[in-house]
Amino acid sequence: MRVPVELDPDVDDLAPTGNDITPYDEQHHVTYLRLLDAKADGADWKEVAQIVLHRDPVDDEAQTRRCWESHLARAEWFSREGYRRLLEQDAADEG
Repeated sequence: MRVPVELDPDVDDLAPTGNDITPYDEQHHVTYLRLLDAKADGADWKEVAQIVLHRDPVDDEAQTRRCWESHLARAEWFSREGYRRLLEQDAADEG
């Protein structure tokens, strides 16, 4: 990874899309893992949004839900496909 991983960074309204690893993805790797863990544990999305994404579902439920859905979708993509691209990028950087 080229961008330092942060343990509890703030997030954008929407996560990146597409098939390339972005600096945002690299910075939010731990965020993605926390979202996947919360999903596996069956945690309430509103609580996860507050704790992991620093969003207030009471203040703006629709926007908070879009933010949560976007980041969870990116986390799922990252766990299925994105990590491979990250490994490929790291291998190319070393080679």
